[in-house]
Amino acid sequence: MEGSASTNIFEDRFTGTRLLTGVGFFSISDFNYNTDGYEGDTAEDRKSQDGSETMPFIDESPTMSPHLCARGQDGEAVSPTPPDGLLPGGDMEKGLEMKKLVLSGFLASEEIYINQLEALLLPMKPLKATATTSKPVLTMEQIDTIFFMIQDIFEIHKEFYDALFPNIQQWDEKVTVGHLFQKLASQLGVYKAFVDNYKVAVETAEKCSQANSQFQKISENLKVKGPKESKDCTTTATMEALLYKPIDRVTRSTLVLHDLLKHTPKDHPDFPLLQDALRISQNFLSSINEEIDPRRTAVTTPKGEARQLVKDGFLVEVSEGTRKLRHVFLFTDLLLCAKMKKTAVGRHQQYECKWYIPLADVSFQTLDDSDSLPHVQTLPEHEIEEMKIKISSIKSEIQKEKKAQKGQSRNVDRLRKKMNEQESCLLLHSPTIPFRIHNKHGKNHLFLLSSDYERSEWRESIQKLLKKDLQPCVLSSVELQVLTGSCFKLRTVHNIPVTSNKDDEESPGLYGFLHVIVHKAMGLKECANMYCTLEVDSFGYFVSKAKTRVFRDTTEPQWNEEFEIELEGSQCLRILCYEKCYDKSKLNKDDNEIVDKIMGKGQVQLDPQTVQSKNWHMDVIEMNGIKVEFSMKFTSRDLSLKRTPSKKQSGVFGVKISVVTKRERSKVPYIVRQCIEEVEKRGIDEVGIYRISGVATDIQALKAAFDANTKDILMMLSDMDINAIAGTLKLYFRELPEPLLTDRLYPAFMEGIALSDPAAKENCMMHLLRSLPDPNLITFLTLLEHLKRVAEKEPVNKMSLHNLATVFGPTLLRPSESESSKAHITLASDIWSHDVMAQVQVLLYYLQHPPISFAELKKNTLYFSTDV
Repeated sequence: MEGSASTNIFEDRFTGTRLLTGVGFFSISDFNYNTDGYEGDTAEDRKSQDGSETMPFIDESPTMSPHLCARGQDGEAVSPTPPDGLLPGGDMEKGLEMKKLVLSGFLASEEIYINQLEALLLPMKPLKATATTSKPVLTMEQIDTIFFMIQDIFEIHKEFYDALFPNIQQWDEKVTVGHLFQKLASQLGVYKAFVDNYKVAVETAEKCSQANSQFQKISENLKVKGPKESKDCTTTATMEALLYKPIDRVTRSTLVLHDLLKHTPKDHPDFPLLQDALRISQNFLSSINEEIDPRRTAVTTPKGEARQLVKDGFLVEVSEGTRKLRHVFLFTDLLLCAKMKKTAVGRHQQYECKWYIPLADVSFQTLDDSDSLPHVQTLPEHEIEEMKIKISSIKSEIQKEKKAQKGQSRNVDRLRKKMNEQESCLLLHSPTIPFRIHNKHGKNHLFLLSSDYERSEWRESIQKLLKKDLQPCVLSSVELQVLTGSCFKLRTVHNIPVTSNKDDEESPGLYGFLHVIVHKAMGLKECANMYCTLEVDSFGYFVSKAKTRVFRDTTEPQWNEEFEIELEGSQCLRILCYEKCYDKSKLNKDDNEIVDKIMGKGQVQLDPQTVQSKNWHMDVIEMNGIKVEFSMKFTSRDLSLKRTPSKKQSGVFGVKISVVTKRERSKVPYIVRQCIEEVEKRGIDEVGIYRISGVATDIQALKAAFDANTKDILMMLSDMDINAIAGTLKLYFRELPEPLLTDRLYPAFMEGIALSDPAAKENCMMHLLRSLPDPNLITFLTLLEHLKRVAEKEPVNKMSLHNLATVFGPTLLRPSESESSKAHITLASDIWSHDVMAQVQVLLYYLQHPPISFAELKKNTLYFSTDV
């Protein structure tokens, strides 16, 4: 075979010797080391999903050895010409020759792998050298985490390569290699340690890249040498890509063992050794956590390149003014938007591609250049709130059915289906934050998200990919069909985040009040005007609940602000840091568009065991080099329902309203009048007034001032943040010894709002108002007219009558502790849903009613018409 066209020369770059190998026909039926798995021998196995034969790529890496995959004139990969000796002949000879070819191919890919490990190790020594200087790029701990076990893996494979090389050089039927593969397999414990650390290593590398531009430059431009014979074949790879190579290599080693066994006679000394090596390798592979192994998120393009799934999730797309729930897949080179096809029972679910955009055509325009939002179908806020309350009520019914029927009742399935419909509708109609995808050469697309955190995640993921040298890609209809078909297996988000998709064992989340103190931020490299927002999850999506004040022109903002956040089945707290924009030229054109720059974001799980203790729990979230220090503690809803009368009757908080008005010689408590006046003076245009939490320390300061009847209370009010004043008013009503609408009348209010006849309902609801003590009634009517004036500004402040009823209803009207105990409420979610819908509906009824006069109400019991 020497001197023939099929002969290839490998030069061992480690020993400098030359290896003579005959390269035979790389039939797909013989072997395929692609990342998608081991290919069998049958005709069906040789076909890909679309029916075409797969290309015989040995390695998807751009540094693939040219000896193993020849190139045609157009640059496409072609199979080398089979040598004469490999055509049908003696089975023993063919088997030996095929075994040699398998080993030669594996040796070449091993050389590539060693080059990749060496490229990964190259920056480690200089990084360690700088770690002990005054200006380290990384700490020793970070270096050890990122490069964990790489040196050991390199040495194992270098030794394996050096031992295998001479065996192939002196190849005949007596050569044995099984002991080398058995030894390689026995060292997989090193890989187990690497795999266990893999996720942390990648996350650490990513965080260090964000925090240090010098390391970012290093990690994105690692030089990988090609095979020695390929001149000028150095390629560039990212650290993230190279860190994945060891995981990929274990799979490939297992595949080659299959092929070696296939072409090794059972009586050959290698056979039992290769069998043992394969057993060890397969056991190891099955032990690897699939979540850590990102092979599941990659497909191979027809050109043999890896198309990696970077991110996927359910988003609401606005299409022709209508909201549509889509599953969006971000790959390394394109963005694909799909919807789930309706399939018959028992059939596999499939995706249908709605559109895709090559990332080379994607851009993010500035706000000044962006189009205004098209008209979007929007549900009224009160319908959104009603959905939440219905969902909570259905949850309560399901729990009762499970207890009664031990979970076997058909009613449970019926209720689950009903709840799924409500939750899906809520997820479709609640998002309002626009996220635009601009296509340079086609149609633009608009998504609506519920959280700025989520929008930032998608934007950052796309922008990170846009920094790479992207080439335009056009998919044929078959390629698009295959890619869309693969999405079902590749997806990382399997279900929309609704309760009916969760296991019964999963935590229902926390119901009650989370007290959060945002202390300070550290790690800013330059002065900024900085503030934080707090988000929590509720009903499957995140909502913004609180915002700190802006700390201006500092590198170490110290807020020390406390917030009380209502939780409705929440499991996670998110903190976002923003730099405030004061440039009026950059004011948004669209509602809900946030122009302030996100400096960092992070989240923490709300572990019930941690936060439910009576003591404050301090924590730190690291985000993009910034550390935010905060404390939190939790009060369950059943404890928050308890009203504790004040021991001091000289104050106003926790004191009966009749006592306060008598002492003040007023019809409405002074605190109520002053807070209402201040809100109407400068807070009626404030977005989310009464919904956004005020700073708890400010609220407590105002509470103390009103209790002490401080002379400078008016000056305090004029200087105080308006959300703190709104919070003080809510706190006053919440801390009354009994609700404003009284414990005694609570059952009657619940019965009255449930009446279906309008005339009967009107008479009953007005009679109940007349039954209230005068201080309670006058204060209620005063608050009622105030809330109506706030709602008149809904286009500006986003607070509808229903929004306000949702905020104040459960505060003004609550069951007494004796009523709650009678109901035998045991679950937190039951506590939340119990009568809440009715409480909101009672206040909403009065808010939607024409003005109610105290004098006329008292004068004539038949003042309100009974005509329908």
